Amino acid sequence: MSSIRTEKEKMLAGELYDPLDPQLSAERHRCRDLCKVFNDSREDQTALRKTLLDELMGGPTDVWIQPPFFCDYGTNIRLGSKVFFNFNCVVLDVMEVTIGNNVLFGPSVQIYAATHPMNPVVRREWKEFAKPVTIGDDVWVGGGAIICPGVTIGDRTVIGAGSVVTRDIPADVFAAGNPCRVIRPIEKQEAR
Repeated sequence: MSSIRTEKEKMLAGELYDPLDPQLSAERHRCRDLCKVFNDSREDQTALRKTLLDELMGGPTDVWIQPPFFCDYGTNIRLGSKVFFNFNCVVLDVMEVTIGNNVLFGPSVQIYAATHPMNPVVRREWKEFAKPVTIGDDVWVGGGAIICPGVTIGDRTVIGAGSVVTRDIPADVFAAGNPCRVIRPIEKQEAR
Protein backbone atom coordinates (compact mmCIF):
# COMPACT_ATOMS: atom_id res chain seq x y z
CA MET A 1 0.00 0.00 0.00
CA SER A 2 1.33 3.41 -0.98
CA SER A 3 2.08 5.97 1.72
CA ILE A 4 1.74 8.85 -0.76
CA ARG A 5 -1.24 10.96 0.19
CA THR A 6 -3.34 12.87 -2.31
CA GLU A 7 -3.65 16.63 -2.03
CA LYS A 8 -7.30 16.13 -1.08
CA GLU A 9 -6.32 13.77 1.76
CA LYS A 10 -3.79 16.35 2.98
CA MET A 11 -6.42 19.11 2.75
CA LEU A 12 -9.00 17.16 4.75
CA ALA A 13 -6.35 16.24 7.36
CA GLY A 14 -5.44 19.89 7.96
CA GLU A 15 -1.98 19.56 6.40
CA LEU A 16 -0.36 21.88 3.89
CA TYR A 17 -1.70 21.03 0.44
CA ASP A 18 -1.60 22.33 -3.12
CA PRO A 19 -4.96 23.99 -3.93
CA LEU A 20 -4.09 23.92 -7.66
CA ASP A 21 -4.12 20.11 -7.68
CA PRO A 22 -6.19 18.92 -10.70
CA GLN A 23 -8.63 16.86 -8.60
CA LEU A 24 -9.27 19.75 -6.19
CA SER A 25 -9.59 22.23 -9.06
CA ALA A 26 -12.14 19.98 -10.78
CA GLU A 27 -14.17 19.65 -7.56
CA ARG A 28 -14.16 23.43 -7.05
CA HIS A 29 -15.26 23.98 -10.67
CA ARG A 30 -18.14 21.52 -10.13
CA CYS A 31 -19.14 23.45 -7.01
CA ARG A 32 -18.91 26.83 -8.79
CA ASP A 33 -21.10 25.52 -11.62
CA LEU A 34 -23.75 24.27 -9.17
CA CYS A 35 -23.65 27.54 -7.21
CA LYS A 36 -24.03 29.53 -10.44
CA VAL A 37 -27.14 27.60 -11.50
CA PHE A 38 -28.55 27.84 -7.96
CA ASN A 39 -27.80 31.57 -7.71
CA ASP A 40 -29.42 32.22 -11.10
CA SER A 41 -32.57 30.24 -10.22
CA ARG A 42 -35.87 31.90 -9.37
CA GLU A 43 -37.68 31.59 -6.07
CA ASP A 44 -40.54 29.72 -7.74
CA GLN A 45 -38.10 26.98 -8.88
CA THR A 46 -38.27 25.17 -5.55
CA ALA A 47 -37.72 21.65 -6.91
CA LEU A 48 -34.71 22.76 -8.95
CA ARG A 49 -33.19 24.53 -5.94
CA LYS A 50 -33.71 21.47 -3.73
CA THR A 51 -32.04 19.21 -6.31
CA LEU A 52 -29.10 21.59 -6.73
CA LEU A 53 -28.55 21.96 -2.97
CA ASP A 54 -28.71 18.20 -2.41
CA GLU A 55 -26.11 17.71 -5.14
CA LEU A 56 -23.96 20.57 -3.87
CA MET A 57 -23.95 19.26 -0.27
CA GLY A 58 -23.43 15.65 -1.33
CA GLY A 59 -26.76 14.31 -0.06
CA PRO A 60 -30.30 15.14 1.04
CA THR A 61 -30.70 18.26 3.12
CA ASP A 62 -33.47 20.58 4.26
CA VAL A 63 -31.30 23.71 4.21
CA TRP A 64 -32.93 26.97 3.11
CA ILE A 65 -30.56 29.31 1.27
CA GLN A 66 -31.34 32.74 -0.15
CA PRO A 67 -29.13 33.24 -3.22
CA PRO A 68 -26.48 34.23 -3.85
CA PHE A 69 -24.52 31.61 -1.92
CA PHE A 70 -20.88 30.63 -2.43
CA CYS A 71 -18.71 27.78 -1.20
CA ASP A 72 -15.52 25.96 -2.23
CA TYR A 73 -16.69 22.34 -2.34
CA GLY A 74 -20.09 22.02 -0.68
CA THR A 75 -19.47 18.38 0.15
CA ASN A 76 -17.40 19.36 3.21
CA ILE A 77 -20.36 21.17 4.78
CA ARG A 78 -22.20 18.96 7.34
CA LEU A 79 -25.66 20.35 7.96
CA GLY A 80 -28.15 19.59 10.68
CA SER A 81 -31.85 20.06 10.00
CA LYS A 82 -33.52 23.41 9.41
CA VAL A 83 -30.47 25.54 8.63
CA PHE A 84 -31.07 28.98 7.06
CA PHE A 85 -28.53 31.08 5.13
CA ASN A 86 -29.66 34.59 4.24
CA PHE A 87 -28.42 36.44 1.13
CA ASN A 88 -24.73 36.51 0.12
CA CYS A 89 -23.22 33.98 2.53
CA VAL A 90 -19.81 32.37 1.89
CA VAL A 91 -18.49 29.05 3.26
CA LEU A 92 -14.84 28.19 2.52
CA ASP A 93 -15.24 24.49 3.24
CA VAL A 94 -11.80 23.14 2.41
CA MET A 95 -12.16 21.19 5.64
CA GLU A 96 -15.27 20.06 7.45
CA VAL A 97 -17.67 22.80 8.46
CA THR A 98 -20.25 21.30 10.82
CA ILE A 99 -23.49 23.21 11.40
CA GLY A 100 -26.06 21.97 13.93
CA ASN A 101 -29.85 21.97 13.85
CA ASN A 102 -31.98 25.12 13.69
CA VAL A 103 -29.10 27.47 12.86
CA LEU A 104 -29.72 30.92 11.36
CA PHE A 105 -27.17 32.94 9.38
CA GLY A 106 -27.84 36.60 8.62
CA PRO A 107 -26.87 38.17 5.29
CA SER A 108 -23.22 38.17 4.24
CA VAL A 109 -22.01 35.79 6.94
CA GLN A 110 -18.64 34.26 6.04
CA ILE A 111 -17.32 30.97 7.41
CA TYR A 112 -13.65 30.23 6.76
CA ALA A 113 -12.09 26.81 7.29
CA ALA A 114 -9.31 27.79 4.85
CA THR A 115 -6.18 29.53 6.06
CA HIS A 116 -2.59 30.21 5.01
CA PRO A 117 0.80 29.82 6.72
CA MET A 118 2.00 32.78 8.78
CA ASN A 119 5.56 32.24 7.49
CA PRO A 120 5.99 34.23 4.24
CA VAL A 121 8.58 31.79 2.89
CA VAL A 122 6.09 28.92 3.17
CA ARG A 123 3.30 31.12 1.74
CA ARG A 124 5.43 31.66 -1.39
CA GLU A 125 5.04 27.96 -2.11
CA TRP A 126 1.29 28.63 -2.67
CA LYS A 127 0.30 25.96 -0.19
CA GLU A 128 -2.57 26.38 2.21
CA PHE A 129 -4.18 24.41 5.03
CA ALA A 130 -7.42 24.36 6.96
CA LYS A 131 -8.96 24.01 10.40
CA PRO A 132 -12.49 22.71 11.00
CA VAL A 133 -15.35 24.98 12.04
CA THR A 134 -18.15 23.73 14.29
CA ILE A 135 -21.39 25.57 15.01
CA GLY A 136 -23.78 24.04 17.56
CA ASP A 137 -27.56 23.71 17.58
CA ASP A 138 -29.93 26.70 17.78
CA VAL A 139 -27.21 29.26 17.00
CA TRP A 140 -28.00 32.63 15.40
CA VAL A 141 -25.14 34.39 13.59
CA GLY A 142 -25.87 38.03 12.80
CA GLY A 143 -25.31 39.62 9.40
CA GLY A 144 -21.79 40.32 8.24
CA ALA A 145 -20.14 38.13 10.88
CA ILE A 146 -16.92 36.32 10.00
CA ILE A 147 -16.15 32.94 11.57
CA CYS A 148 -12.44 32.13 11.37
CA PRO A 149 -10.71 28.74 10.94
CA GLY A 150 -10.72 26.36 13.90
CA VAL A 151 -13.58 28.05 15.77
CA THR A 152 -16.33 26.24 17.68
CA ILE A 153 -19.54 28.07 18.63
CA GLY A 154 -21.60 26.45 21.40
CA ASP A 155 -25.29 25.58 21.32
CA ARG A 156 -27.92 28.32 21.63
CA THR A 157 -25.37 31.12 21.28
CA VAL A 158 -26.03 34.39 19.45
CA ILE A 159 -23.19 36.09 17.54
CA GLY A 160 -23.73 39.82 17.00
CA ALA A 161 -23.80 41.33 13.53
CA GLY A 162 -20.40 42.31 12.15
CA SER A 163 -18.45 40.21 14.67
CA VAL A 164 -15.14 38.56 13.82
CA VAL A 165 -15.06 35.22 15.66
CA THR A 166 -11.38 34.32 16.12
CA ARG A 167 -11.69 31.88 19.04
CA ASP A 168 -14.18 29.43 20.53
CA ILE A 169 -17.41 30.85 21.96
CA PRO A 170 -19.24 28.81 24.65
CA ALA A 171 -22.90 27.77 24.69
CA ASP A 172 -25.75 29.99 25.88
CA VAL A 173 -24.11 33.40 25.47
CA PHE A 174 -24.45 36.57 23.43
CA ALA A 175 -21.04 37.38 21.93
CA ALA A 176 -20.05 40.27 19.68
CA GLY A 177 -17.21 42.49 18.53
CA ASN A 178 -13.87 42.37 16.77
CA PRO A 179 -12.47 40.18 18.08
CA CYS A 180 -15.72 38.55 19.16
CA ARG A 181 -16.03 38.11 22.93
CA VAL A 182 -18.73 37.06 25.33
CA ILE A 183 -20.91 40.01 26.29
CA ARG A 184 -23.32 38.20 28.61
CA PRO A 185 -25.11 34.91 29.20
CA ILE A 186 -28.47 34.36 27.54
CA GLU A 187 -31.11 34.07 30.23
CA LYS A 188 -33.64 31.25 29.99
CA GLN A 189 -36.59 33.69 29.72
CA GLU A 190 -34.92 35.26 26.67
CA ALA A 191 -35.04 31.91 24.90
CA ARG A 192 -38.80 32.29 24.37
